[in-house]
Amino acid sequence: MKKKKRLANYGWIIKITILAFVISIIFTFISETAIPNVNIVIGVLLALLFILIGVIFDMIGVAVAQADEAKFHSMATKKVKGAKTAIMLKKNADKVSSFCNDVIGDICGIISGSTGVVIATNISELTNANSLLITLIIMGIISALTIGGKALEKGIALRESDKILYIVSKILSIFKNS
Repeated sequence: MKKKKRLANYGWIIKITILAFVISIIFTFISETAIPNVNIVIGVLLALLFILIGVIFDMIGVAVAQADEAKFHSMATKKVKGAKTAIMLKKNADKVSSFCNDVIGDICGIISGSTGVVIATNISELTNANSLLITLIIMGIISALTIGGKALEKGIALRESDKILYIVSKILSIFKNS
């Protein structure tokens, strides 16, 4: 039984690695083709969007790992929409957390960073300012917003894990019968 479980974990690792590769290519393609061609304001908004997506998915990953599965079993017996989805997510908390925190969160961090470089380059070219200084400032802001946002959401995710899991499950259950 343990051997089968180990093989399943290797299968999951291979799947998540391939999924990360595909999502990274898609996000990078969007970032590399769209951002250099937009004005600075749109670029900043896109960087903020990538930061926000990373923070939200990190919160979901933490909340799923922390949530109380028993509450959702009770809700499922009462046929509450989304309860079965919540149970499925909780039973796969390690995979959900890995996907949300590592795949989506990390990719969004990388893409927001590359977006920051494009923004800094555009600002430097428009203002003839020192490109190193502008890049350092932009990257510092992106890092601070990402780290600060994740620090803030982790406290919320730990306190409100059941509520967050329920909201996510209700949204996912729209696409799935549960």
